[in-house]
Amino acid sequence: MYIYCKAGEVLTNPRRKARIVALQALYEADSSRHRPKEVIARLLEKKPLPEELATFALSLVDGVVQNRKRIDEIIKQFAPAFPIDQIAVIDRNLLRLAIFEVLFDNKVPVKAAINEAVELAKTFGSSSSPKFVNGVLGAVVAHYLSQESRNLGNTHDDIPAGEA
Repeated sequence: MYIYCKAGEVLTNPRRKARIVALQALYEADSSRHRPKEVIARLLEKKPLPEELATFALSLVDGVVQNRKRIDEIIKQFAPAFPIDQIAVIDRNLLRLAIFEVLFDNKVPVKAAINEAVELAKTFGSSSSPKFVNGVLGAVVAHYLSQESRNLGNTHDDIPAGEA
């Protein structure tokens, strides 16, 4: 399976396609106030994915939506110079997606989630997006995973509760 992005770049990672669809849904929902579940359903209807990848994309969107306030608190903590509503929509949603995968979902290795977010930032963001996304995610991971190793548990009790 090959997926083409800008400038003829070939994507060979099928899960990246699911992340792209999830990112598109989150971006549209964030910028237009459309309902995320309706957006992703429409996107998957227009360009169907294999069932496993569609399920993965849906789980990413659902996870980000369910944990958005907590995730946004984390972004505010690790990018304090950038009010959440002033971060570029694409960067904000890349961070949400990656933070969900790293701190809440725990199904993907941390390095893989960060690398995917940076690669998507290179493809869809501005020239400064990859560095910004990598910097914020690096700080998040350094903070939470160092605490996790000290606690020898994965409870995430220190993740801001916010309003779930």
